[in-house]
Amino acid sequence: MNKNKLSTFSPEQLPKHVAIIMDGNRRWAKARYLPKLEGHRQGVKAVRRSVEGCLDLGISTLTLYTFSAENWKRPADEVSSLMGLLAHHLKRELAELVKEGVRFQAIGRIGQLPTLIQELIGELEESTRHNNQLRFNIAVNYGGRQELTDAARSLARDVAQGGLRWEDIDDDMLASRLTTHGQPDPDLLIRTGGDFRISNFLLWQMAYTELVFLPIFWPEFDAHHLRQAVEEFTRRERRFGAAN
Repeated sequence: MNKNKLSTFSPEQLPKHVAIIMDGNRRWAKARYLPKLEGHRQGVKAVRRSVEGCLDLGISTLTLYTFSAENWKRPADEVSSLMGLLAHHLKRELAELVKEGVRFQAIGRIGQLPTLIQELIGELEESTRHNNQLRFNIAVNYGGRQELTDAARSLARDVAQGGLRWEDIDDDMLASRLTTHGQPDPDLLIRTGGDFRISNFLLWQMAYTELVFLPIFWPEFDAHHLRQAVEEFTRRERRFGAAN
């Protein structure tokens, strides 16, 4: 698609919440005979471009699938390098996020992450909690099935303790126990890397999300690709199960 032919969007056309599965860092590096970690380093630059692109378009929420609960199965040296890269960039991004009005939040089983990363996440969340230009979530040590399991346990605990009747549990109550409670569900999911699946990401929240798959690796992603995906989103008819 010609960059010059991309549309200008009105606010009502835009997705409120964009979620991205950032796939292809290792394959990008392999294709260039580079170490896997270099693919991840270049992927961090694409993260910055995606944040800036959402700020430019006026999208209110961005959620990036950063490290899944299943990623612990990767080689130990790669996991260690990824944790180090995450810690480095959490430190580095603080001043920039505050300056740009971005509110940061990490979703997932954060308590299982290394202590340093937990502390950095807490500092970023506290420092940006009053910002309102963009809600920026990173899903780290995250899995959709695990999130639903944790929500079910939370409700079961309340029932067992007598504070909740099981027959009062409904969709809204379960949603209130998810890590994204208080945020809109994703309108648009973008996946790079060439695979066509959602990989245990935001399973509850993506019941009616529009899916766009881009045939590029994540380190190549930029604001133009974001606009391409948003333009595709604007052409979709969203019925949410109803008739035309």
